[in-house]
Amino acid sequence: MPPSIDQPISENHLRLLRLLDTKPELSQRDLSRELGMSLGKVNYCLNALVDKGLVKVGNFRNNDNKLSYAYLLTPRGIKSKAVITAHFLQRKMAEYEALKAEIAQLKLEVEQTAGTNALDGSSQVKTALATAPSNRSSRT
Repeated sequence: MPPSIDQPISENHLRLLRLLDTKPELSQRDLSRELGMSLGKVNYCLNALVDKGLVKVGNFRNNDNKLSYAYLLTPRGIKSKAVITAHFLQRKMAEYEALKAEIAQLKLEVEQTAGTNALDGSSQVKTALATAPSNRSSRT
């Protein structure tokens, strides 16, 4: 059973909303391929989005005169996609900042270890320090 209307939308739901916004004519199989998700998961997510009123399913005839579906974002779906995207971006930015701080701490630990340990001068330490992003230039 799909999540209730009150449950938050997952990253998979957001990815699906974003793809449907640009390619509403894709079949569930095509959506599955593009998103790298199983067909069952795509079906589950689509049903959840339909249940929440964010997506509507429309029938149309394609070039081979076969009945196909178009998954269209509703006005509520368009608005929700924007809000969800903003929240997702905030979360990812916070994760990014936390990761930058962790990298800086690890880099400091490696530098301290290199100065007091037999690893000083080893290729592993030099490689780690050379490839670690500098946190000095990224601060504003």
